[in-house]
Amino acid sequence: MSRQAHLHARPSAVSKLAPTGRHTLPSGTARDHYLYVPPQYGPDTPLPLVLLLHGAGGHAQHGLDLLQHLSDAHGLILVAPASTAPTWDVIMAREYGPDVELVDRALDHVFSHYAVDRDHLAIGGFSDGASYALSLGLANGELFSHVIAFSPGFIAPITPSGQPKIFISHGTRDTVLPIEPCSRRIVPQLRRAEYTVRYEEFEGGHIIPADIADIAVDWFLDTA
Repeated sequence: MSRQAHLHARPSAVSKLAPTGRHTLPSGTARDHYLYVPPQYGPDTPLPLVLLLHGAGGHAQHGLDLLQHLSDAHGLILVAPASTAPTWDVIMAREYGPDVELVDRALDHVFSHYAVDRDHLAIGGFSDGASYALSLGLANGELFSHVIAFSPGFIAPITPSGQPKIFISHGTRDTVLPIEPCSRRIVPQLRRAEYTVRYEEFEGGHIIPADIADIAVDWFLDTA
């Protein structure tokens, strides 16, 4: 399980200019996968990067939408793949498979064309995407410095690697993934394992309030 969850892509030295804005990533799959690069990007100044994972039934644009409204102001490179099935492989099939491979390909493409700040390289997501982000993030903590999980349901079986910092938020009135068996169970589990966790509860349902997204990005950029 842990070997299948391992990502091989790593940031590399980049010196050539590369285009900014939104682009479709090559993937070899039937669904679109997106990259967004803010206008201030240049290879001489590596930027923070967040890999964003959509929820069940979603697509790459839903992943991009999680933080794109904050990207230009904060200088964030965003990578948003789309799951091969209606949701991510380990959630659908209880094992890691094609989605790990497509995430690896997407990151490898971005790392080969864009300069990335290795100390601010996050994986994040919402709902099922948050569960997958926690799972892949903990399994690849030597790659990801941070994990951002908005309303996660669980952590899939993995062998932890590294010690990424973790942000989790959850609505107290969430009826899709209720807070009690989800984040209120996950957060103590992570703290017992000695992860550094920033946890934000809010009055609301299965959503990401604007102020929670702001807090998550500020936390990401202010911690290293």
